[in-house]
Amino acid sequence: MLDVLAITSPIFLIIALGYFAVRQNIISQDVARGMGAFVMNFALPALLIKTLSGREPAEIIHGEFLIAYGGGSLIMLTLGIAYTRFIARKSFANATLQGLGMSFSNSGFIGYPVAVQVLGPPAAIALALCVMIETLVMMPLVLVLGDSANNNGHGRLHVLGNAIKSLCKTPIIIAIFIGLCLALTGINLPGPALKAIDMLAMASGPVALFVIGAGLVGLKLKGMRIDMARIVFGKLVLHPVAVFTLVWILPPMEPVLQIAAVSFACSPMLSIYAIFGQRYGHEGLCAASLMVATLLSFITISTALWLLDITQVFGPMP
Repeated sequence: MLDVLAITSPIFLIIALGYFAVRQNIISQDVARGMGAFVMNFALPALLIKTLSGREPAEIIHGEFLIAYGGGSLIMLTLGIAYTRFIARKSFANATLQGLGMSFSNSGFIGYPVAVQVLGPPAAIALALCVMIETLVMMPLVLVLGDSANNNGHGRLHVLGNAIKSLCKTPIIIAIFIGLCLALTGINLPGPALKAIDMLAMASGPVALFVIGAGLVGLKLKGMRIDMARIVFGKLVLHPVAVFTLVWILPPMEPVLQIAAVSFACSPMLSIYAIFGQRYGHEGLCAASLMVATLLSFITISTALWLLDITQVFGPMP
């Protein structure tokens, strides 16, 4: 357990440092948001290009991983929406948000920094695969469900089309496309370009963690405790269990990718969860759930890695 804490503690210390820096007005929250934009638009795309280029396609596309992680995420989205809508009797927009919170991990800002400490370079491949699922499947699906539930006057196909157009313009998706093209064609980037990409990629992990901590400042826990507890339990416990189950029953893949799939699922929900809440009128619930899930994820991630280590269900930890 101490070995696991040695991996996870520095990660959450950087998150605490980000919180402290904004809380004490060492930097402003606007500056922290700018740092987050840097990670999303430059550092993470550079990491993906660096990881995908120069590899054989067979090293990049892992169908079992996509099915396990994507299937577990879709199962949790469906269960979250169904329970909230039909058992808890909430609106469909509210149910969609709760399902999103239970199924959509913060892969770039927490999942990758954790996985790279445990697994090393293969974590970047897992990040690319998770991003494919989350941005090409989960995000359009949630936008279609949420916008149609909000009755914005557009049909679901129209909403889906707009969502796909918007996602195709995001730097992370463009970076995956560039990386795959470089891998398929065997083209090597010039040395100065590779050096610049490598420098940007190295900044992705620590800056992302700092931004997560900074974003927790000002979030308040207000009412809605049952809904909040449901979302947090679904994300930190049920989502990893769903992904673990599919990894266990599907044809075996590389052990490092099996561990990566579960560790990414252990991450709290995406950092823009509160923005989705604002879009559908439930910002307070989403912000409170994000804060609690991020704080508790130190315990759940450490516990999950410890269990994987002592049971060696997927083999010894790297």
